[in-house]
Amino acid sequence: MTELAAKTKPADHPSFQLPASLGGLALPLAMGGAALLVAGVLVGMAAGPSARFTMSAYLTAFTYCLSISLGCLFFVMIQHLCRAGWSVVVRRVAEMMMIALPALGIMFLPILATVWLGDGTLYRWDDPTFASEKGISAEMWTEKTRYLNGPWFTVRSLIYIAIWSVLAIYYFRLSRRQDETGEITLSERMQARSGPAIMLFSLCTSFAAFDWLMSLAPTWFSTMFGVYIFAGSILAAHCAITVFTYLLQAGGAIRDEVTVEHYHDLGKLINGFTLFWAYISFSQFMLIWYANIPEETEWIYARQVGMWGKVGLVLIFLHWMLPFLGMMSRHVRRNPKAVFAWAFYLLVMHFFDVYWIVMPEAEASAGGLMGVVTSLLLTIGMIGLYTGGVLWFARANNVKVIAVRDPRLPESLAFENI
Repeated sequence: MTELAAKTKPADHPSFQLPASLGGLALPLAMGGAALLVAGVLVGMAAGPSARFTMSAYLTAFTYCLSISLGCLFFVMIQHLCRAGWSVVVRRVAEMMMIALPALGIMFLPILATVWLGDGTLYRWDDPTFASEKGISAEMWTEKTRYLNGPWFTVRSLIYIAIWSVLAIYYFRLSRRQDETGEITLSERMQARSGPAIMLFSLCTSFAAFDWLMSLAPTWFSTMFGVYIFAGSILAAHCAITVFTYLLQAGGAIRDEVTVEHYHDLGKLINGFTLFWAYISFSQFMLIWYANIPEETEWIYARQVGMWGKVGLVLIFLHWMLPFLGMMSRHVRRNPKAVFAWAFYLLVMHFFDVYWIVMPEAEASAGGLMGVVTSLLLTIGMIGLYTGGVLWFARANNVKVIAVRDPRLPESLAFENI
């Protein structure tokens, strides 16, 4: 019997199921996360610095979880587009996280509600007094609010969420159907639609970044901002796939299917996208610094002074330089524990990146102790609810943790790095 034949198991093998140790955490994580979310909102509104701070912290936590699911959706589509074989054994992990996008659309509703209040609770362009307070001419502000207004913002947001959700459901359903039927035509359909799907995804992700994050500073703009958010999202997705895969193996699942070779490739992707994130970040900064146009520099300047300047230095040295150098060695990337540790570490640093993007617009330096408590409660709560929801969905629907009848599964099982 060959080594590959020895690795091949029946589709209903127990090691392809979600481990009981992880499945049992679904309800506690989801309920605990929901409770912490409610507590964070109550603490922020009752004892925190402001409603804007509280909703900004909520937006930060929401964006963090959304970015992981969006990155996983892109990962799934690009694997199909490239007809990748190596990734089949870890692709289902990405599919389990991307299918959370419809639920995350529901979690966006509190953010959407702030726009309809019309008092600038979160987005300052929604405050009728903003233009006069900032000395912006009526003519300029009229042009700006042709795009930034409640009804049009709502329509665009619903379009983004709908397209992401449809794409996630489409790829997840066909992948699950293939578990039952083994039809090769399903892979061909997913591959054929990946090109147009990625174009739709790219447009939605870029414009959502403009609307939901860049418009927090309504007089600032950067055409690179969407790519910057994408870079962080795909990096976070690779890290989350690695962490989830490692925990599945620790629970007894897919131990024979995911090997050092797959961790090596995940490590290469993490290291590569760490550099890509740094490249896009620097490119955005350099072009704004070089042009030195006042309306372009305000966003960067706000993040170079006070505590935000220190956070910026943390991102330079601890989000880019340290992990990039730490994962450069082939020996590190071929050590599953080391890849898992770096992936978990970068997920933490990704949160600091999102926090640095959002919170300066809420004057977070004035948040004080209660601001820190509010941010922690909302962040831990959102992550707990997100993780618990993913695990609950996988357990409730008996989702196998590997695409058991994908036609490229044998290629993935036999994969070796050169």
